[in-house]
Amino acid sequence: MAAPFPNLYTHRKVAESAAKACDVCYKPSSSVLITPDKKDFFYICPAHLKDRYFCTPKIDEDAAKAKREKELAEEKEKLVKEYQEKLRKKKEKEKEKEKSKDKDKDKDEEKDESKEDKESKEEAESGAKNGGDETPKQEDEPRVFELKSTFYQQRLQRKRQAEAAKRDRERASQPNYFPSVPTEPPRK
Repeated sequence: MAAPFPNLYTHRKVAESAAKACDVCYKPSSSVLITPDKKDFFYICPAHLKDRYFCTPKIDEDAAKAKREKELAEEKEKLVKEYQEKLRKKKEKEKEKEKSKDKDKDKDEEKDESKEDKESKEEAESGAKNGGDETPKQEDEPRVFELKSTFYQQRLQRKRQAEAAKRDRERASQPNYFPSVPTEPPRK
């Protein structure tokens, strides 16, 4: 007989107010393992997900490769921007030096302007640094797990027992499930 659901479970989080007892240790947990077809789910502590005797993580190689490529592209773009910013600053400094050599009379005015320029540059740099670090890090934890055979068999057994109990309740609710009272008088 084929299994009613595959041995692949996705880790999901629920609200703390919806936390229920872990299936293993019975402590309140907001982590849930659920099958892709949503036929089976159970609450589990995050610590049990790291236990190699309970389950093994399934890593999606394509997703991991795409993530690495994305990180490399972001790093490359960041380095290019930094390099362009350094070149721009270097050119501005060269222009300032040329201006100071050419005009000794307007020296006082340039100092005031250069101070304002430096202050605006510092503000722009601090804004760029703060803006670049605000991107949240994605979880590096695996999200898909395969239960060890013992635990998977327990899940299958619980599912079968629940289905059998449901069938028994349905049969008991039918009028012809129990024998009827005899209508004929007893024989002597």
